[in-house]
Amino acid sequence: MPPSPCPGIKRVTSLRILGVIVNDRMTATDHVAMLLSSCSSLLYAMRVLRAHGIPATSLHDIFRATVVSRIQCAAPAWSGMCSSADPGRLDSILRRSKCLGYSNNDLPSTVELFNSADDDFFNRIKINSSHVLQPYLPN
Repeated sequence: MPPSPCPGIKRVTSLRILGVIVNDRMTATDHVAMLLSSCSSLLYAMRVLRAHGIPATSLHDIFRATVVSRIQCAAPAWSGMCSSADPGRLDSILRRSKCLGYSNNDLPSTVELFNSADDDFFNRIKINSSHVLQPYLPN
């Protein structure tokens, strides 16, 4: 690694920007590992909530608001850099949540969540005439 151009400033190989890990290898594997860790912690917290008597419908809502939203957060930016194994690793969290009863049976796969996030993002660009990416769309 080349020396830092400014003394006292440490050169880093990855940054966490708005919850998404960006690294110099241009892969999303570090971000997926962070997601798996945080989602596992959330599943444990949901187990504690269930032990305290939270109804199943509330657990479904909490699961969608925490775990699914974390997977979809900024997915259009990082999902394209996933390795072929990364969606399967995220699917394992979704399967585990189904087995534990935290999600409905209609929960989509990780790839479907990525496609949905991409479609929503593209539709927001199409609809908003003042969006910064709007000029790059064909007429």
